[in-house]
Amino acid sequence: MEVVGQAYQAHAKGYSIMPPNGYLRFPDMEKERIIAKAAYLGGEHFYEAGIKWIASFPNNLSKGIERASATLILNSAETGRPTAIFESSIISAKRTAASAALAAKVMSKDKNPKAIGLVGCGLINFETLRFLLHVFPNVEDLYLLDLSEERANQFKNKALELKGSLNVITKNTLQNLLANCKVIAYGTTAVKPFTDSTEGHLPDAVILHTSLRDLTENVIVGADNVVDDIEQVCSNKTSLHLSEIKMGNRDFIRTTIGDILNGDAEPMDSNKNLRIFSPFGLGILDLAVGYLVKKLATEKGAGMTIEGFLPKPWTERG
Repeated sequence: MEVVGQAYQAHAKGYSIMPPNGYLRFPDMEKERIIAKAAYLGGEHFYEAGIKWIASFPNNLSKGIERASATLILNSAETGRPTAIFESSIISAKRTAASAALAAKVMSKDKNPKAIGLVGCGLINFETLRFLLHVFPNVEDLYLLDLSEERANQFKNKALELKGSLNVITKNTLQNLLANCKVIAYGTTAVKPFTDSTEGHLPDAVILHTSLRDLTENVIVGADNVVDDIEQVCSNKTSLHLSEIKMGNRDFIRTTIGDILNGDAEPMDSNKNLRIFSPFGLGILDLAVGYLVKKLATEKGAGMTIEGFLPKPWTERG
């Protein structure tokens, strides 16, 4: 969470470069994609460049394998040479979860919520729960909502490994989550918005809109919206992109999480009692967490050093 926050702060101050993501999509496959996220991250704490190549194939779950797979390559910002290569689906999940929990921490008026609601019972929301329990250690009730009862029950068992005293409720409606939870995280594979009303939500509720395509335009424009990057989040038919098309502007987005962390924006709009954090998922976060993993691995002697990965200069080759 600390390095993710530092990355957001550096980005808000202009110490980052992120060209548009490259999307590889496939014929007759609506949900499947592979994304290239190239980035540079500088500032006080970082001097890293690199790229994440991440695949999302939701139908993998029916084959007994993980939905997402990813590779992260770090490059020296001085020479351009690769310095580390990672399996990155775990890094990606943890940086996503850390960003959501960080937003919940700064945007929540209630600093001691007793209940958390999760829409979607997959890896991203499991990691989000892990980080939320760190931010809000006194949570007692966990409300789960998933299209699959089997996945919800599986998630329940894993959640109890994180905190055995949790009261986990698996059979829910969205209205039940809204009526009982001040922090709700979305982690679905939806490609079109399906939540068209948040009527009945608790005052000052925070929605962590991690999967980006869950909320309709009327929900978005009526809330206090915080994002990670305005330009990126208003693209690729996200809920905010659709809201921009409908409204003809981006005025419904108040600020970014980086500006809040830097003290350049308020954590919340007191005139609105529903707050939504919609993170596009910035490549700089992968660089930041990858940098941390490389640092810790080097200190502990973990990982594998590949001698001779780079060739000799061409003048020395036969």
